[in-house]
Amino acid sequence: MILHNFGATLLLLLLLVSNTLFAQEKNKSQIFLEKFKPHLGNYYEGEIIAGGKDGDGFVGNKLLMQVMSFSDREVRIPFYVGENKSRTWILSYSNNVLTLKHDHRHEDGSPDKITFYGGTSPNEGSDTIQIFPADNETCELIDYACQNVWWITMDGNIFTYNLRRIGSDRVFTVQFDLTKPVQSNFSPW
Repeated sequence: MILHNFGATLLLLLLLVSNTLFAQEKNKSQIFLEKFKPHLGNYYEGEIIAGGKDGDGFVGNKLLMQVMSFSDREVRIPFYVGENKSRTWILSYSNNVLTLKHDHRHEDGSPDKITFYGGTSPNEGSDTIQIFPADNETCELIDYACQNVWWITMDGNIFTYNLRRIGSDRVFTVQFDLTKPVQSNFSPW
């Protein structure tokens, strides 16, 4: 009887230890999200490397990103275009995958009519790239964006935000060198 209880206790202890070890193992989505943590509070200047056109509101403007907030479930990255502070990329982690949403605001901080569009990664992705096809909410909010696919890379010290509209020539990429933080007094709203 004592040996039986000892064996059951040992088995239970082994199960608890293995569950704890496996529970602490991070998937690629979590590893990707954690790459933002060392950049918390920093600003980085970017450049358009694909899809920029004169008059598009981006070309000719200073482009800044800021890792404004970080937790193990969400990263908020305001994207400043010249003096325009209306855009924030939100990466959130749930159910082992990441979701990208675009939070658009007016100058007073109130939500824009078109906000929180984006998509959810179909799988855990990789630790250097996450892909976000447009979700149903986006299709209902902006019908022409239903064919959008966004992807974000964190490869080495380079961050890119990318947009491709499937079925068109629409491609947009802005790149940021994360080895060169810049000073800025910008803050959203």
